[in-house]
Amino acid sequence: MATTTTKPATHHIPWGALGPWLALLGACIFFATQSDRFLTGGNLSLILQQVMVVGVIAIGQTLIILTAGIDLSCGMVMALGSIIMTKFATELGMPVPIAVLCGIGVTTLFGLLNGLLVTRIKLPPFIVTLGTLNIAFAITQLYSSSQTITDLPAGLTGLGTTFTIGSAEVAWGSVLMVALYALAWFVLRETGAGRHIYAVGNNAEATRLVGIPTQRVLLGVYVAAGVLYGIASLLSVARTGVGDPNAGQTENLDAITAVVLGGTSLFGGRGIVLGSLIGVLIVGVFRNGLTLMGVSSIYQVLVTGVLVILAVAADQLSRKGAR
Repeated sequence: MATTTTKPATHHIPWGALGPWLALLGACIFFATQSDRFLTGGNLSLILQQVMVVGVIAIGQTLIILTAGIDLSCGMVMALGSIIMTKFATELGMPVPIAVLCGIGVTTLFGLLNGLLVTRIKLPPFIVTLGTLNIAFAITQLYSSSQTITDLPAGLTGLGTTFTIGSAEVAWGSVLMVALYALAWFVLRETGAGRHIYAVGNNAEATRLVGIPTQRVLLGVYVAAGVLYGIASLLSVARTGVGDPNAGQTENLDAITAVVLGGTSLFGGRGIVLGSLIGVLIVGVFRNGLTLMGVSSIYQVLVTGVLVILAVAADQLSRKGAR
């Protein structure tokens, strides 16, 4: 009787997934050789504090990009949420929890609006979110009279307070950011809803034909992103101690850069949310390291632009290689 032998499955190292980690490690090694302050506990905790707002925005951006969409409005929606929270708490005298919920409610409504325009009217996400970016910016400037809101109640800035680990002062907002990444990772990896998000990004029509409600999935993704932008609003207020109507003007591009650097494909269906956290840290490390080296901020912007072009080029090459 003939017998067949089955070759054991081989597991290949996902070098593409390791790329962001290697880039982060390389950046840390380089800046450690350029400044003695870089690897100190205080500086590393400062990097976490500097990236916590963009880090949370990037979670929502990751969800949307996984569905082959994009959200240009995220930064300005976050800024509007922060103005709503601070104005409601200071001028209307609302209790802090209610003011925070109102701010998150407004950012969630913007997520719902984006989702409805994309799913019901079938408008391209780029155009939709470019429009809502301008709407959010105008409302923010009009409602705040372009004035910074100060003298905030302590409850609004609580997440900016720190606790000590060794020689480092870690902000509670940084802990919240890491916890949100862990939650997003679990949802995307272990739940049916997460698998549906990947399926829609891979092939929306095929996903619809197997019975998955693709429009509902897309709408849910944009709404969830809106909630995350609201949480980022609170972190922004906690970090700066004010409601700044001029905040959020670069966070959209920073978040997209972080997501792409983290290995999530702009074509949808591929990537992991923890990669976005690594992308956020790469951007934060480069900006912090260049500052320690005394490099002008304009060159920091230049480096960020080069990084995102390289990441998109790598994504394109990997897609061609997979065909």
